[in-house]
Amino acid sequence: MNLEHKDDISPVLPEGVKNYLIDIDGTITDDVPNEQPERMETCEPFPDALETVNKWYDEGHYICFFTSRTEEHREVTTNWLNKHGFKYHSILMNKPRGGNYHWIDNHIVKATRYVGKFTDLVEKSANIQVFEE
Repeated sequence: MNLEHKDDISPVLPEGVKNYLIDIDGTITDDVPNEQPERMETCEPFPDALETVNKWYDEGHYICFFTSRTEEHREVTTNWLNKHGFKYHSILMNKPRGGNYHWIDNHIVKATRYVGKFTDLVEKSANIQVFEE
């Protein structure tokens, strides 16, 4: 690497540190649509999600909640996360709605689909799509 231009590249996390981007609705709590914001205050967290997210935080990983909730829901979202004791570093609002995400990035990206149980991650092999070399 040319150190003269080290400020021109994105920083890289230390080895072993993950930058978790975690959805909220349907992943750490009930699936609450933006059209029902009153439910955002009263829904309960999934206990396994709270325990696992806080464990990752305590292990030194970065926790960012990445949600389709809009900016007008930021206060209720922040209050809810704090009320239930979630540890996190940041919240990104306005994730596109509708699912079927295909993330393209210049950094290594790993994706895990939540299907009802929030636990530590395990290694598995799977087919992936990549750009032709």
